[in-house]
Amino acid sequence: MVVRNELSDEQIDRVFQALAASTRRDILRRTIEAERSVSELARDYDMSFAAVQKHVAVLEAAELIVKRAEGRERLVRANPEMIARARALLARYEDLWRSRISRLDDLLAEDSATDETDSDPGSAPRGSTTT
Repeated sequence: MVVRNELSDEQIDRVFQALAASTRRDILRRTIEAERSVSELARDYDMSFAAVQKHVAVLEAAELIVKRAEGRERLVRANPEMIARARALLARYEDLWRSRISRLDDLLAEDSATDETDSDPGSAPRGSTTT
């Protein structure tokens, strides 16, 4: 499977919007496990069928799921390509933040080492004045 990694800003916004609601995350999880009808999905939520359809529409607009007609039913399945692209995006954010935290840790360790070597037991702490 070929996975394009780059998402447009609009696609990123739709993915994050889709994943922002716990019901939509649950629908996505369930459709990863197996293809389901919208009716089957709706039975498990304490909301109207129309509300579940709206959640499905948000996931579909984000391309996280694919909906197809089979007779009178609408079947929903997860879209592994878009899920892989979203995971790659989140991995890039994770790498960015881990790198920033690592640099911050290094700076704090460096500052701590400098404080230990610069301190003189008889002198006032750095930044304080004596009168």
